[in-house]
Amino acid sequence: MEPYYAGWLSLLPPIIAITLALLTKEVISSLLIGILSGTFIYSVGTSASSLFAGTIETAFNVMAAKVDFNILIFCTLLGALVYVIAMAGGTRAYGKWATRKIKSRKAALLSTGGLGAFIFIDDYFNCLTVGTVMKPVTDSYKISRAKLAYIIDATAAPICIIAPISSWAAAVGSNLKTTGAFTSDFSAFVATIPYNFYALLSLVMVAVICLTNADFGPMRRSELRALKGDLGAVDVPQASQFEAAEKGKVWDMLVPIGSLIVFAVVGLLYDGGYWGSDP
Repeated sequence: MEPYYAGWLSLLPPIIAITLALLTKEVISSLLIGILSGTFIYSVGTSASSLFAGTIETAFNVMAAKVDFNILIFCTLLGALVYVIAMAGGTRAYGKWATRKIKSRKAALLSTGGLGAFIFIDDYFNCLTVGTVMKPVTDSYKISRAKLAYIIDATAAPICIIAPISSWAAAVGSNLKTTGAFTSDFSAFVATIPYNFYALLSLVMVAVICLTNADFGPMRRSELRALKGDLGAVDVPQASQFEAAEKGKVWDMLVPIGSLIVFAVVGLLYDGGYWGSDP
C-alpha cells in the first residue's frame, strides 16, 4: 500500500471506533467498523475501481501485512514468565514484603503507579506483572479492584507509548518512517512524544488520584463499597487456580523481571545498531 494523505479525514476511523465502543460496549465489532471506515477513505482517495471491493481488499491486506509472529511469541513468553514467577512464590513473597514496608493507603496507590511506570518494556507484561504483584498490597488497604485496574491500565499503555525503548516504540516508529517524513524509526517515535496528549495526561491523572484520593463517579462508589469489605473481586475458575511455592523469595520475582528489562534494552539497542555493529 502506498501512503495516502487524507487530512482531517484520518481522524474519523478512531472517532468512529471509540464512539461505537462506548455506545455498544462491544470492542471487536467497533474496531472492525473503524478499520473498514479507514480503508473506505483510502479507497476513495486513491480512486479504487470498486469502492466496496477496494475497501474489503485494503482491510485484509493491511491486517495480513501487520501480522507479526515475533510479537505473538514475545507476548506469549511474557505471560509464561509471569506464571513461572507466581508459581515460584516470588509474587507472593513480594506482596508480603511490600505489605510490611508500605504503611498507608496513599503509599500503596503510589507504589502501584510507580511499578506501572517502571515496567515500560511492554504494556501486556506491565498489566500482568503489576496486577499480580500489587493485588495483595491494595487488598490489605481496602482499595477496590476497580481502582487497581484503573491505575494499571492508565500507566501500562501510556508509559509504553512515550518510552523510547519499548515494544510500542518499535511498532510506531517503523510505521511512521514509511511516510518518508523521518530519517529513522527512533526519530519518528521521539517526535510523537510531546503530542501524545492522552498518554501524558493519563499519567498526570494517575498521579493526581493517587496523591489526592479524589475519586468520582463509579470509581467512588467502588471505593465506598471496598471500605466496607466488598473489593469487587472476580471469582477465578477452579481450572485456572494454582498453588504457589511457600518458600519463594522476593528475589524470585526481582531477578527475572530485572533481567528481562536489562536484556530487552540491550537487545533493542543492539538490534537498532547502537552498539555491536561494524563501523
